[in-house]
Amino acid sequence: MTVLDSRPEVPGDPDGSSDAVLTDSGVSMAPVADLGAGRGPEWLDDWLAGHAGDVLAWRRHIHTNPELARREYGTTELVASLLESAGLTPRVMSSGTGLTCDIGDGPTCVALRADLDALPLTEASGLPFASTVDGAAHACGHDLHTTIVLAAGLALARVADRLPGRVRLIFQPAEEVMPGGALDVIRAGHLDGVDRIFGLHCDPRVEVGKVGTRIGALTSAADLVELRLTSPGGHTSRPHLTADLVHALGTVITSLPSVLSRRVDPRSGTVLVWGSVHAGEAPNAVPQDGLLRGTLRTADEDTWKQLESLVESSVESLLAPLGVGYELNYQRGVPPVVSGQDSTELLRGGVEAALGADALVGTEQSSGGEDFGWYLQHVPGAFARLGVWPGEGPKRDLHQPTFEADERALLTGTRVLVNTALAAFKS
Repeated sequence: MTVLDSRPEVPGDPDGSSDAVLTDSGVSMAPVADLGAGRGPEWLDDWLAGHAGDVLAWRRHIHTNPELARREYGTTELVASLLESAGLTPRVMSSGTGLTCDIGDGPTCVALRADLDALPLTEASGLPFASTVDGAAHACGHDLHTTIVLAAGLALARVADRLPGRVRLIFQPAEEVMPGGALDVIRAGHLDGVDRIFGLHCDPRVEVGKVGTRIGALTSAADLVELRLTSPGGHTSRPHLTADLVHALGTVITSLPSVLSRRVDPRSGTVLVWGSVHAGEAPNAVPQDGLLRGTLRTADEDTWKQLESLVESSVESLLAPLGVGYELNYQRGVPPVVSGQDSTELLRGGVEAALGADALVGTEQSSGGEDFGWYLQHVPGAFARLGVWPGEGPKRDLHQPTFEADERALLTGTRVLVNTALAAFKS
């Protein structure tokens, strides 16, 4: 199978501007090194040996053509076309973005999940295949996630008749927006029938060829807090005749995090950080409106369930004596990703089979949010951190315009997910 042997045009690229990556005849680039070569199964070794260049090309095409949340039409079409070229039957979600695809047959179903969307920032990596879309970039590794699950699925399709159950590929939209596209997948019924689910996320702090796992909470809950204040406005020489809106903003900015730190268990890792504040222009005028936005994160799921009401009552108490009007928009985001013990052991077994025991490393719970947690509210599963740091040079962090990933992780991730799915069937 060449890159797009079933169709001559690349979705979203009618003028052929991506010919350096995808061509009418197939792949125009050499593959990267396979750190797990020879570890089997034999059919997986053979598939990767023949298609490693394809895998690299798919990733680079997706990276060059990023699409923001719920606009992932071209990426969805590309993935669907490649699955169809292998004789599979993908199901595109009704929105036109996101898809699922079952491989094999049988009552047991193991899901492998990827996210499709890019971030709303401008890439500054300097890569030859950098984003060509202003204000959109794959700076969180979703292009790798998509390619890895795609490659795992196409490899598994070669032995679909030998699988003891079904593997469901889930390519979800909108992971980067709260409360996350995982809810779209669940509401549409695409998680129905799944017995376990697994996923990987790029980690630039972990060396390529290593995978970080953890039983229990791996990420934190993340909510959005947006507060709009209003005031009659007035002259700064007479603040007593109006409601001092900027002073009220400052009160909330400094006091609300402090109040929360005394109202929740300090062991919960709860932290409120403001990211945006806007009010007024003139230095001698009390503004009539202002907007404050931030994120509230916690590592504890029980605490997460209490935070909305706690923020509401605290904001009311802080602003009551200041005379300003306010509108609080509290948007619940995502729950923590909590990997189950049994599923984590299966994932660890997949890592060991794919890359060897030395590939397993521990990892800590982060304060970042990830909507994979919604899936784990419904079915057991596990999530792991895939090493993408080349082992030397700077560790370029996620959500930064300069983020880079060692492309050898494409093949290590594919091997890990294939072996994990096989291990889950054996359980």
